[in-house]
Amino acid sequence: MAACREAIRHGSLSFHAASRLLPSRVRDPALALYAFCRLADDAVDLNEHKADAVLRLRDRLDRVYAGRPENAAPDRAFAAVVEDFDMPRAVPEALLEGLGWDATGRRYATLSDLRAYSARVAATVGVMMCVLMRVRDPHALARAADLGVAMQLTNISRDVGEDARAGRLYLPTDWLTAQGIDPELFLSNPDANAGTRRIVKRLLAEATRLYHRAEAGIGVLPLDCRAGIFAARHIYDGIGGRLASTGFDSISTRARTTRAQKSAWLCLSAGRTLLSSVSPRSPVLFARPLDETRFLVEAAARRSHVWSRSDQLFATLSDLAENDRARQAALIAGTARPN
Repeated sequence: MAACREAIRHGSLSFHAASRLLPSRVRDPALALYAFCRLADDAVDLNEHKADAVLRLRDRLDRVYAGRPENAAPDRAFAAVVEDFDMPRAVPEALLEGLGWDATGRRYATLSDLRAYSARVAATVGVMMCVLMRVRDPHALARAADLGVAMQLTNISRDVGEDARAGRLYLPTDWLTAQGIDPELFLSNPDANAGTRRIVKRLLAEATRLYHRAEAGIGVLPLDCRAGIFAARHIYDGIGGRLASTGFDSISTRARTTRAQKSAWLCLSAGRTLLSSVSPRSPVLFARPLDETRFLVEAAARRSHVWSRSDQLFATLSDLAENDRARQAALIAGTARPN
């Protein structure tokens, strides 16, 4: 657990701040969950051979679910979480699939495509957090998934310039086309013009819509867990507020929130928790899950022990392996000398 605490303290200031409001029975498993997710992300991101990295993670997940985790702190801690909370395997496996999509450099033509990616790399965490709170109500799970997608859309909005300079593009390409922006030209020279600002504003509007939907689910969580989730909601949404103050320019600048702002949002979250204990249940709670997150909601609500390997994950691994082979062939061709 000490290693897991270090992972979150250095890996995510926002998540670390929000986790301080969670009761220890949820906070410690949440730290274990975060540490394993961080390990998975780094294992793929920092490895030149992406397909091998994802295959290795899948094997580590096999060992976790077999009760024989590798002798590494995140694996051992996550194995305990899986056993104690009956964590459905389909959820962390969806996270691996999303990491595979990152590794292939996949782009997203529409907002729905981007939500499908966000479902895998972020809504999975929201659903697993619900499981850690012993909440399996499908309506609460759907709202937790909404929160995860909203947070990921906020992250994408904040990091447009940073991602572009690293050759990554997450903005819906049909939105870029509608603004007269060629994706390849944008990657070669990211510019905070009127078109990109409108796209960031539009993406944050979608995140805001989902933050409001997510709030309806917080009131059905255990009372002592609500402040931490309200805090996550407000801290991440606050990043969007900072972006708005820059005119939605996330290319020449990076939106950051201050420690004082985080403290204010923690206090607001405590107050909203008290109010939630006397407020009527919102009808928004019963809204249908996003089409892109429905599979996660169903997996967590079922408590099913039946599991089969994901065909989608295999397809992703196949794409990764093909990318690795092409890159290796290009390297060999580049070093070959004519006779």
